[in-house]
Amino acid sequence: MQHIFVNLKRFDVARSLGGLCDFDSPKDWIEWVIEESVGYGLGGMESVKLTFLLPEALIGPAVGKLAAYPAQLTQSIEIGCQGVYREDIKPGVNFGAFTTNRPAAAAKALGSKWAIVGHSEERKDKLGIIEEFIKECPGFSPPPQAAADTVSRLISRETVAALEAGLATLVCIGESAQERGEGMFEEQQGRIKAVLARQLELSLDGVQSWVGKRQVVIGYEPIWAIGPGKTPPGPDYIAFVAAFIRETVQKLFAFTPVVVYGGGLKEENAKTICSLDSIGGGLVALTKFSGQVGFYPADLKKIVDECISGRR
Repeated sequence: MQHIFVNLKRFDVARSLGGLCDFDSPKDWIEWVIEESVGYGLGGMESVKLTFLLPEALIGPAVGKLAAYPAQLTQSIEIGCQGVYREDIKPGVNFGAFTTNRPAAAAKALGSKWAIVGHSEERKDKLGIIEEFIKECPGFSPPPQAAADTVSRLISRETVAALEAGLATLVCIGESAQERGEGMFEEQQGRIKAVLARQLELSLDGVQSWVGKRQVVIGYEPIWAIGPGKTPPGPDYIAFVAAFIRETVQKLFAFTPVVVYGGGLKEENAKTICSLDSIGGGLVALTKFSGQVGFYPADLKKIVDECISGRR
């Protein structure tokens, strides 16, 4: 089974407001996305599980649109949220005093079945807050790794919160250009392993009691390769990292996770990446990178078809 996660970020913002959405109404847009996806047969696949990761306001409309179709046409599509708060609503503990935050219980109640945590954009945000604090404290000089470790510990609390609420969870990790360092790939391997092993150890702390009860998928994001004009890693690099992630999680937490490629599946790379034995799918965001840049279900269908072809 291939796991394709479609991270629609803030693609609901209209082009007139500076976004990428061809619709003025976010609700109309997500309902169109679901309608088109079902129309292209993406809801009836047997070998692929397709999960749309959505902003909170779009979860309800997407779930409602899926419910309007016969189950056999939507069986392979699920809806997830773009992160959860590290604390949650619990009877007798907290009724929901989390202004601006998304507790896992709320995401579950809206119809989410998945949560993504630790995405590189989330880690960057948390790390930025810590760095601003350090700037305001003259003479305070924590060890270089301390800030990154703190972020991973916060991610672990989010992971556990999602699992406790009944959400399958996609946990993202990845190395930056600075962490990877210079030199040939053979010289970088030790540094890559050290960074990813530390992120896994801290970000997954607490998942042990949920092994076998909730699905935990690891998304590998080569942060140094994400963005316009950057060169993505080759198959050997991705296979090396994915195999290391699987081995490390098995050693630390006694289960072997599905590992998906989080650097962005595209029509031109999906077949090659999905053919790797250690990779079980990937993340999709934008599907069109020139002209009218944006996300289009017709292009998603092409990417999914390439993924399926790569596994044959």
